[in-house]
Amino acid sequence: QVKLVESGGGSVQAGGSLRLSCTTSGYAGSRGCMGWFRQAPGKERHWVASIVRERGDTNYADSVKGRFTISLDNDKNTLYLQMSSLNSEDTAMYYCAAGGGWCSSSSAYNYWGQGTQVTVSS
Repeated sequence: QVKLVESGGGSVQAGGSLRLSCTTSGYAGSRGCMGWFRQAPGKERHWVASIVRERGDTNYADSVKGRFTISLDNDKNTLYLQMSSLNSEDTAMYYCAAGGGWCSSSSAYNYWGQGTQVTVSS
């Protein structure tokens, strides 16, 4: 059974940093996408960043480019999202996901975590 578990969320002041982690288990694939999405209250879920497992290629939404960094530790089966220069617009539930296809589209992902909340106060 595939399981993704996020951690590292919390409350932080504007300008601060957080690192999210997503530990995976039962996922045998070494190819495809792993990504981070976020959903603010009353809004749709949006893609934040993704990484292609077999190549390490990364891609970011314009709103986080230059502030967030996605990385994957294959030995630890853990996906990370380092977030810096946080602002109130980054407040959301953050989800990690695994799958294949067009990595910036939620439809590419078969497996999702339960989410971790990030709250940025000004």
